[in-house]
Amino acid sequence: MKRKQSGMTLLSFVVVLGVVGFTAYVAMRLFPMYQEYYAVKSSMKGLANEQGVADMDPGRMKELFFRRLNMNYSNSIKPADVKIERMEGGWNMSVSYEVRRPLVGNLDVVGNFDAEQAMTRRGAD
Repeated sequence: MKRKQSGMTLLSFVVVLGVVGFTAYVAMRLFPMYQEYYAVKSSMKGLANEQGVADMDPGRMKELFFRRLNMNYSNSIKPADVKIERMEGGWNMSVSYEVRRPLVGNLDVVGNFDAEQAMTRRGAD
């Protein structure tokens, strides 16, 4: 009785390897963008937990926020991307920015990120 062989051919293995490789390449290009976004969110949350943030001047708040971002090596966020508005019991900080990274040739990956945090006497929720 003959046994029938089964499995991948060399060509199908190379194709699968190419797809997995390209997916890993795209993930490596996207990971820093999302890592920076989570640094923004954690910086905002840390600032919200700081003592007296509800009574702070918006300029001082931005300065402390960008100090926290500099520690995380975040450089895509500009001062114009940060908006601080008065609300009941403190301030509302929102950060809206776009990150564009080259992918392959003339193709770019674009990420639009928005984060919002209330800066009140209660701290971060």
